[in-house]
Amino acid sequence: MKISIIGFGKMGKVINDLAKEKNFEICSIVDPFSKEANFREISIESIGNADVCIDFTHPNCVLDNIKKVIEIGKNLVVGTTGWYDKIDEVYSLVKDSKIGFVYGSNYSIGMNLFYRIIDFSSNLFDKFSEYDVSGQELHHNLKADSPSGTAIELSNIILKNIERKKNVLFGNSSSRINSETLQFTSNRCGFIPGTHKIIFDSYADTIELIHSVRNRLGFAEGALLSAEWILDKQGFFTFNDLLTELIK
Repeated sequence: MKISIIGFGKMGKVINDLAKEKNFEICSIVDPFSKEANFREISIESIGNADVCIDFTHPNCVLDNIKKVIEIGKNLVVGTTGWYDKIDEVYSLVKDSKIGFVYGSNYSIGMNLFYRIIDFSSNLFDKFSEYDVSGQELHHNLKADSPSGTAIELSNIILKNIERKKNVLFGNSSSRINSETLQFTSNRCGFIPGTHKIIFDSYADTIELIHSVRNRLGFAEGALLSAEWILDKQGFFTFNDLLTELIK
């Protein structure tokens, strides 16, 4: 299977190394800034031989990347976050094309299982109004987006399940937090790969559910698994769709 890697930052390099270990063929690396890339831009020349492209780039350029890959007709795995305000546009573009497209706010299998744990637990805590809930996320200080796509996904799960929470505040407040508001804070520091914590708290006790990333290998594993999964498919999918199929 031939892979084109679009974006050769930290994640692109991990994907490249792991793909070689797993006997994928890396037919091109596309990055306008990396000296290690063999192409500067997306074109038929740079990705034309690929079976699937994998994009881990930047929120500012990912939409243009998606459009170019669709135009060339290649299946695409997108790990870049921070573009979800354009998701309806991307859905329409994919629907009108014949490509297979999969995206995820987090490609860690563990995190996607964590989503399901939070889905189950927040549904339980909805029945007990004495428990408040909040979230925290920590990442390295070079992360381009805040809050993380994972924090947004976790917040959506909680808002769906806990009826007394009506909205989410990403960050801090200079005044008292309304009881209907779910607060989810972000911290950027050093080299932290990624930690997400959900806190359920009452006057009697505190329950914390935590997912901590040790390294980027888990994300690379998920991205390559997605590339294999989307190879012969058409349509718009999430990483959760893949996981659901595996769990059945």
